[in-house]
Amino acid sequence: MSELRIETVEMHTGGEPVRLVVSGFPEVKGETILAKRRYAQEKLDHLRRLLIYEPRGHFDMYGVIPVTPDHPAADLAVLFIHNEGYSTMCGHAVIALGRWAVDQGLVAAVEPETLVKIQCPCGLVCAKVEVANGRAGAVRFESVPAFAFALEQAVEVPGFGCITLDIGYGGAFYAILPAAQLGLDVQGSSVRELTEAGDRVTQAVKARLPLEHPDDPDLAFLYGTILTDGGDGSKRPSANVCIFAAREVDRSPTGSGVTARIALQHAKGQVTLGQECRFESVTGAIFTGKALQETRAGGFKAVTVEVGGRAYYTGRASFTLEPEDPLGGGFLLR
Repeated sequence: MSELRIETVEMHTGGEPVRLVVSGFPEVKGETILAKRRYAQEKLDHLRRLLIYEPRGHFDMYGVIPVTPDHPAADLAVLFIHNEGYSTMCGHAVIALGRWAVDQGLVAAVEPETLVKIQCPCGLVCAKVEVANGRAGAVRFESVPAFAFALEQAVEVPGFGCITLDIGYGGAFYAILPAAQLGLDVQGSSVRELTEAGDRVTQAVKARLPLEHPDDPDLAFLYGTILTDGGDGSKRPSANVCIFAAREVDRSPTGSGVTARIALQHAKGQVTLGQECRFESVTGAIFTGKALQETRAGGFKAVTVEVGGRAYYTGRASFTLEPEDPLGGGFLLR
């Protein structure tokens, strides 16, 4: 048996997994969190594959690697990992991290609500964790500045023709459009159909529309596509499905996606500051979202968004690797 042993806490938010590394991971070097993200990509990617891929994970697994923060206000800092690489923001994981940080005593629990400041690759995200009788519960987090990058953008998508979509930033960039434009129904079409259509949109947008972020070029990439039911979530939950990374399907309503949706709706005048909306995932899980205040992100008019949800524990794991195991480094069948 090799000396490798990585310990994790296993959680989920709305059904979307959170594999949280708690020990055994080597130091992730870098003066800034984006430098740490690049270091992990270049030097430690074999460990991402080991944790995310089969036989320890699966195609849709998601994980979190705590790192040393460089933001002076942060209580902790993290990198996010998935089947393709390293995200810049993950709302469902932030919700889980908020609860875990309080339960582990990384921040002192204060009732009825404890503030946990989490440095993500996109910036500092502040989570407010409900605490009752010393136990953490539901979590709300305030996003980094979120904005509409493009509205009513026409894009030619193979197999679907010319469609119109919006591109919003909520810590990561998403193409967002009603599934009906593709002849699909978020709640009626199969996940396979939605995944194929969402990925085609993502690839078409990547090929035709360069993105930019005022803070850092490392943030300027399209993370995925969110197909919606066409609603805004103000009167009833708006169903959506997020296809991100390498055709990964988010089981949760997608925290950074809800942030981007609220930013787009605010830019269009569909929601006002403080107006709470609800968003539903393919598992039936609900996140709340509302624009808190107007701000700017470089030249973009932006808002900060509060997203709320709840995470649950599913277990703990201790992962090892036998050096003679030809498949132990990880593999994917789809």
